[in-house]
Amino acid sequence: MTREFEGKTEQDAINQAIEALHIEREDFDVEIIDNGRRGLFKKANVKIRVHIDSMQDEEDSKPFIPEDEEDEKTGYAEDSESEEDEDEEDLEPNEELENQVCAFIDEMVGHMGYESKTTVSSRKGKKVNLDIASESSNIIIGRKGKNLDAIQVLANVFAGKIDSERKIIVDSEGYRIRHEEQIIKEAYRTAMQVRKSGRSRLLEPMNPYERRLVHTALNDVTGIETKSEGEGLYKQVRVICKRKRY
Repeated sequence: MTREFEGKTEQDAINQAIEALHIEREDFDVEIIDNGRRGLFKKANVKIRVHIDSMQDEEDSKPFIPEDEEDEKTGYAEDSESEEDEDEEDLEPNEELENQVCAFIDEMVGHMGYESKTTVSSRKGKKVNLDIASESSNIIIGRKGKNLDAIQVLANVFAGKIDSERKIIVDSEGYRIRHEEQIIKEAYRTAMQVRKSGRSRLLEPMNPYERRLVHTALNDVTGIETKSEGEGLYKQVRVICKRKRY
């Protein structure tokens, strides 16, 4: 269900939606149709479209079907913690490849205007985990890890030309572990809200590995199912309250 509202500001339009529909802000998604900007001296009302999911359609009520593998060059497709990953035989270290990839990353960071020292932190199966040490690690990581993700994609493209079997995982200052813990915590919190309200909710856009964390974490939560929505590398996970069947 969708409805459109307008107000002098975005918040004003949202407040009108809350009052008219008698729902809480957390129970709907907002799409900006018109930001109201018309020029230096002209300004129109802000228009929004409210998406309400109090009742799921048949497509939403289907159980989650695992996504197809993403582009192997991103380094995400092999990151799911499956039994196959755990039992995967460790490859012999390729020090020449590792040294070249580390040098490639440091050179790339140098072009960004920062100094870094990239080293191998661990190896498991086909994965080679690298750590970027830098006084500018917060910038290298970027907002929500976007810069780190971009570096990882390029590192895998570079490594794939030398050894297509290796998957490069790039981290800095232990960011990925902390971020994974936050994702799982937020997934559980959202699941409890969805189960209480009966209304689905969308999580923020995530890469394939992060989405798998959510799907796996919520797989055994009673009354909850998940599905991915959107296009491209960064999609959103919708947390859905299962319909009761009598």
